[in-house]
Amino acid sequence: MIVGFGALNLDKIYRVDKIPGKDEEGFVKSLEMHPGGSAANTIVGLARLGIQTGFIGKVGSDEEGRILLADFERESVDTSAIIKSDGRSGSAMIFVDDSGHRAILVDPGVNDTIRFEEINLDAVKNARLIHLTSFICKNGLESFESQKKIATTIRAEISFDPGMIYVEKGMKELETIIKNSAIFLPNRSEIELLMDLDYKDACREIISMGCKIVAVKMGEKGCYVVDSSEEHEIPAFSSKAVDTTGAGDAFNAGFLYGYIKELNLKDCGKLGNWVASKNIQKVGARTGLPRKKELEEFLSS
Repeated sequence: MIVGFGALNLDKIYRVDKIPGKDEEGFVKSLEMHPGGSAANTIVGLARLGIQTGFIGKVGSDEEGRILLADFERESVDTSAIIKSDGRSGSAMIFVDDSGHRAILVDPGVNDTIRFEEINLDAVKNARLIHLTSFICKNGLESFESQKKIATTIRAEISFDPGMIYVEKGMKELETIIKNSAIFLPNRSEIELLMDLDYKDACREIISMGCKIVAVKMGEKGCYVVDSSEEHEIPAFSSKAVDTTGAGDAFNAGFLYGYIKELNLKDCGKLGNWVASKNIQKVGARTGLPRKKELEEFLSS
């Protein structure tokens, strides 16, 4: 079982003629709403590939919260560790232009307020791996501190995708989680900013801290994966990008699937690239995530 622990957001996706800069204007061509949140996207991706999954998070007492829970239930994700609270659920306004580039504004709502004592640990005690992603931390640090405690007290392995929000906190704040992670999943910009090193040197430094595997997402260039004994640069699959929202989360789903199925490091990276390439062909962070049958066809090809 793989359990996600991160923000739950309802993504409101605006297709726009352009992403405006300062003092510029554009116009909205269409609007769609999809459940999102980085860890949540990865967990849904894993569920569609046939992995037993669950989630630690919090939703508010509103329609957005109902939508987020109902979507998890449709995807067969265990919601027994999701806390129902008074207040506003998280949401993200995502602006996507015709080339697939995006800009995001996030309203964290109750996401930042998860106390460790609230978490139903019985619901995740059988987890083999817990996947952590960032909280905005604008309504408090409780959720971030709870992640640190999860990383140091739970027997399951930890995978960690920090996102730029956490990277900007600096290594001092992230060290506890990274040292207790089996898998670190940043993109190139994030790891280079965090370590102030070229991404390859940064990966070696992270491995020396005790992390087992580092997988660096490099967009259209694919990924770079490394452990204590090998390293691989793996090219991306060719695909037309309609919407890059959730591409990194999709990569995580493919990579983690390969990891728990005990595939070799290179094949884990290749599988991450494949899931990401499928996902960016449709609008939304989850719409293009492949199903188990597609995976089986890919693995047998």
